This record gives sequence, C-alpha cells and structure tokens, in this order.
Amino acid sequence: MDVAVIAGIIMIISVVVMLVMGVPIGISIGMSSALAMITILPFGPGIVTCAQKMFTGVNSFSLLAIPFFILAGNIMNNGGIAIRLVNCARLISGRLPGSLAQTNIVANMLFGAISGSGTAAAAAIGGTMAPIELEEGYDKDYVAAVNIASAPTGQLIPPSNTLIVYATVAGSVSVAACSWQVTYRALPGVFPDVYCGIHGKKRGYVSTFSVTPKEALKVLWDALPSLLLIIIVIGGILKGVFTATEGSAIAVVYALILSLCYRSLKIKDLPSIILSSCKTTCIVIFMIGVSSIMSWVMAYTMIPTAIANAMLSLSSNKYVILLLMNVILLVVGTFMDPTPAVLIFTPIFLPICQSFGMDPVQFGIMIVFNLCIGTITPPVGVILFTGCKVVGISIEGVIKTLLPFFAAIAVVLLLVTYVPAMSMWIPSMLGLVK
Repeated sequence: MDVAVIAGIIMIISVVVMLVMGVPIGISIGMSSALAMITILPFGPGIVTCAQKMFTGVNSFSLLAIPFFILAGNIMNNGGIAIRLVNCARLISGRLPGSLAQTNIVANMLFGAISGSGTAAAAAIGGTMAPIELEEGYDKDYVAAVNIASAPTGQLIPPSNTLIVYATVAGSVSVAACSWQVTYRALPGVFPDVYCGIHGKKRGYVSTFSVTPKEALKVLWDALPSLLLIIIVIGGILKGVFTATEGSAIAVVYALILSLCYRSLKIKDLPSIILSSCKTTCIVIFMIGVSSIMSWVMAYTMIPTAIANAMLSLSSNKYVILLLMNVILLVVGTFMDPTPAVLIFTPIFLPICQSFGMDPVQFGIMIVFNLCIGTITPPVGVILFTGCKVVGISIEGVIKTLLPFFAAIAVVLLLVTYVPAMSMWIPSMLGLVK
C-alpha cells in the first residue's frame, strides 16, 4: 500500500477515535501526526523530527502578534468599550425598522474589529443589547439570531488572529494585504442588516429612537478613542510605520491606557486578564505546533497532491472544485476551531486554487470566511452556544429564525469565492499584491 495512503489512514482513524474518546483536538492532532510520522521514519528520528517541526512551526516573528492581540481584546472586553460602541452604533441605525437589532449588528462589527473575537462580541454586545431589545418587545428568537449571525464578523475584521495564522502558514502572503479588505468585511454585516430592516418592519419593531445633535456629538466623542484603535493599528501597518507584531503591542498599550482612563478597569484586574490571555495563547500556539507536524507528514507523503488529483478526477471545472472546497470547509467548520482548520487545510487546498490562478490573499479570505460560518452552525458552533446562552433560549428555538441569515451569508461567501475583485481590488490598488 502507498505510504501516503497508510499515513492518511492512520491520521484520520486516530484523530476520529481520540475525538470520540473526548481527547482535546490539539492533542488528537499531535498524537495522530506522531503515529503517522513513526510509520514513515524510524522511531527515534521520527520523534526528534516531531519535536523539531513543533518548534519550527511556532518560531515565527509574525506569530508574536497573536498573544498581544488576544491580550488587547481581553483588556477591551473588560474596559467599558461595549456600551460606548453600542451607543455609537445606535446613532447609525437608530431610526431604521428593527433599529435595536441593526444596532446589534453594527456594534458587533465595531466591537469585533477591536477585540478580534466573535465569541467576545456575542457575549459583550449581546449581553448589553439583549435586555434592551427584550424590554422593547423584541422576540427572543429574533434577538438571539441577529446577535449570533453578526458576531463572526469580528473574526474577519482586523486584528484577525486567524488571518495572521493563515499568512504565516501560506508563507509568501502579506499580513497587511489580508488585513486591508473592506468590501467583503462589510457585506456579512450589510446583508443581515437589510434583512433586519425588512423583517423588523414585518414584526412591527418600530423605532422610537431620537437624539439631539448635542447628545449625538457626546456619543461620538465617547466612542472615538475606541474606534481610533483600528485606524492606528491598521493604518500603521499599511504605512510601514510598524509591523503587524509591533502593531499588536501598540494595541495592548493603547487598550490598557484607554480602559484605565474610562475607569472601567482596575490594576487589580490585570493579573486575571493576563492569565486568561496566556491560557488562550497557549492553546493557539500549541495548535500551530502540532499542526506543523501534520503539515510536514502530509507534504512528505504528498497527501495534498493525492487529494488534489482525487478532486480533479471528479471534475476539471474550477467552479465545481471551488464549490466542493466550500462544502468541505463548511462541514469541517461546524466541529473544528478555525485556527487548526486553517493550519490543516491551507497546505491541501491552496496549491489547487493557485493552479486555477486564484491569488493566495483571495484564498485566505475564502477559507477564513468558511470557517467563521462554522462558529455559528450546529452542532458545536461556539458563537451559536454563546448567543443562545446570552438570551436564554435553546438552539432548537433559534435555528428557524437563523436560516434567512445563513442564506444571506451564503450569498456573500459565493461572491468572495467567485468574484476576485471582492477581495483583491483594494490590495491591488494599494500595491500590496501584484
């Protein structure tokens, strides 16, 4: 039997068995990769190679951005940012039908851009907005569905740890190019926003929001320092003032100063915030390390080539292949965290897409978008669970209301997949990609 087939069977069976046994996914990936490794190489050299690949995989300057952005997000989550962004978002959408729901969407986009976490957005913004919406007569299922559908936009808006990981794995992809996307980032929020307006009017969610010019200026003034974080970090990276890693450190300092100025964060809170950030960072970095072993095994045994040949044997049409990739990634995203999924599937699918002429930046947007959708889909979507818990509703009670949002997001996904300009026109215009 071919060595690629043997290694592939060992990895698949061992991962499935360990996941069924309740073993954490990081350990499952590492153990299965090690088992496959020692079938290729003798035991001693195989174990040494595993250790080398783990250290090599995490030995990247770009990856230093991840712990800093995680820490910045946690500081923001505890620093009184949510309510200021909610108030700012309400200025934008407060007079529209279903205004509170639309405020929820805009606030999730703003907060997600700052925290970089869809789960944090669902908890912080949802926790702030849900009581207000329910008091105004909004249905629980509608409140939960809006919050869940819009929360993942945070994982697509800089600073995006998932895109940083992708840029590192892909090798020659610019972090700045992946970060500077406007069109596709707005649409996941715009499409649900339009639906909210239509559905909000149908359900009779009429806006009673009014604000004086003086009050509006006060709200904007309060939210401006928080919004400046995005401009400072992304603008600095694009202008070459600092790297993405240096920008992440600046984000931590800025977030800390801002939260202390708001007096929503106390010095005594910092140890617990730092500890929580360290735990999250350790999980992410460990995932990257063990996935590096798997990537090496797949490259050595030419598994990606075998998978590519198998897919191309089904069809030579690039549109069909891309659709098949989307389906696979959507299924994977329902039970796997975006970070390990990016690490596993980038080496497999990227060469295929490049053979069709797809730019690595566009592929990065496509794969991350797919996996973000997985965070809101059953059976184990983490944002789905968080959104339901915030509102106090079962998953069964919200799925029906979520379906139109899934349809809107699917349309955006197809546009990102099949229309290169959706992801590429701004980076091309700025000279970030050729």
